[in-house]
Amino acid sequence: MLYDNNIPVRYPKGAFAMGTVYSFTGASILASIIFSLLLFLSIDEDPVMQILFGGLAVIFELGKFFAWYEFGERRARRNYGGAASAFAFYTVLAAISIGGSVGGINSATNQAQSHVNVQQSRVNNYDMQIAAIERQIELNNSAAEKYIEMERIATGVARIQRENDELREQQLKLAAERDSLPVVNQGSVIGLIDSLAKSLKVETETAQLSLVIFLSVLLDFFAAFFVGLIGEELRFRNQFRRVGPITINTYADNEIKQPELLTNQQQESTEDNVEAETEVNEPVAPTEPEKPKSLYEQAIEALSTNQVNCTKRAVTKYLKTSSDEVDDIFSRFMEEGIVSKKPNNHYQWHGVSEAVEA
Repeated sequence: MLYDNNIPVRYPKGAFAMGTVYSFTGASILASIIFSLLLFLSIDEDPVMQILFGGLAVIFELGKFFAWYEFGERRARRNYGGAASAFAFYTVLAAISIGGSVGGINSATNQAQSHVNVQQSRVNNYDMQIAAIERQIELNNSAAEKYIEMERIATGVARIQRENDELREQQLKLAAERDSLPVVNQGSVIGLIDSLAKSLKVETETAQLSLVIFLSVLLDFFAAFFVGLIGEELRFRNQFRRVGPITINTYADNEIKQPELLTNQQQESTEDNVEAETEVNEPVAPTEPEKPKSLYEQAIEALSTNQVNCTKRAVTKYLKTSSDEVDDIFSRFMEEGIVSKKPNNHYQWHGVSEAVEA
């Protein structure tokens, strides 16, 4: 079976994946802005102040996510001091944003709860009136018993019975009105809060506050994750276009390359310019054309400079020759002590200088 070590580790994400990422990011940022606006706009009723506070909420939200994006950029450039300052700035803005989201979600939840409370208060009012009538009927019955004891059934008890009949009719009328009230549908959030309060055995207000804080923090982290994902993907795309795909060979023992900083690239370009100027100023002597190197010399040069791994397959692919010629080259390497074979039948490169010293 043939293996190809030059298969890229991964390619840039496609249009569908990036479209999904941008959609989630935009939706989460928009939701965070809306919840912050619900709190900031409720600070003052003046339209001018509402515009100012609303703009402040939008600035805080957008600045928070840009600070997180800048944190990822500076960390990728190994600017740890700048990354720490960006993270501190993000932390402050995130605290303000989470507080605004908590207030906004709590306000929306309280508004939904208020409709349920108003309807419940109307039902409770009817229940109180019905209970008051029931108590009046009980008092009338007690008075009727006293009239019976005093043998004044004809005068007192008949009047009390007529009054109780009127109270019963009034009680039935109130009960009918109470039962005819429209039923308020309990929202899913309100039902979730009630369920949490019953399961945790806490007050409804405590369960509501805990749920609101959890949703606010989750929304903020969700948006920050996708903003960081966008930044990482953009950096990978730029590297992919500039350097090419990262292959499995990149992770070989002798071919691991550390990422270079911009300062190193600037120093290398400066040195190249100085060398170019020196070569221009010096007189150029006519040189004879170099003789083409043999396959043996090309193999030694490639292995010495870590251009290929010390394997017959890699050398065959690099030299673009037959496997028989590569077998002859490795046999010569073994005779000269440049290469040795490990117990697992893999070859180990020692180098020309070490073979000469030996």
